[in-house]
Amino acid sequence: MAIRLAKRPFEFEETHEINVTPFIDVILVLLIIFMVAAPLATVDVPVNLPSASVQPAAHPDRPVFVTFKADRTLAVGEDTVARAEIGAALDAASSSDRGQRVLLRADQTLSYGEVMELMNLLRNAGYLKVALVALESRSGP
Repeated sequence: MAIRLAKRPFEFEETHEINVTPFIDVILVLLIIFMVAAPLATVDVPVNLPSASVQPAAHPDRPVFVTFKADRTLAVGEDTVARAEIGAALDAASSSDRGQRVLLRADQTLSYGEVMELMNLLRNAGYLKVALVALESRSGP
């Protein structure tokens, strides 16, 4: 609040004018904040990405498939295997090459937790390169 000195000493008269300088400072700071934050808030930005022509990775001559069926049985290649013997069956199928990629085919009716348990079995057997196999979708974007 501002005051004005009156004509008589020791007597003050009040003026009812608003000091707008702090108000303008606050508004300018808020304007800058919104100008910086608004472009960051956009989530769906259309981007025209370039296409890549990469040669597909070389597939092994005999890939190792682990199949997890809907009835919760396991198969390495075409042979049905018990859970406890999955490591030995993979060693036989891959000639003990634990760096070879294992292709995991799991039925879609199985739960996520069951597939993760199988992946933990594969990891405990020493097979760390596990790829999930799915059907290719024909419906494009």
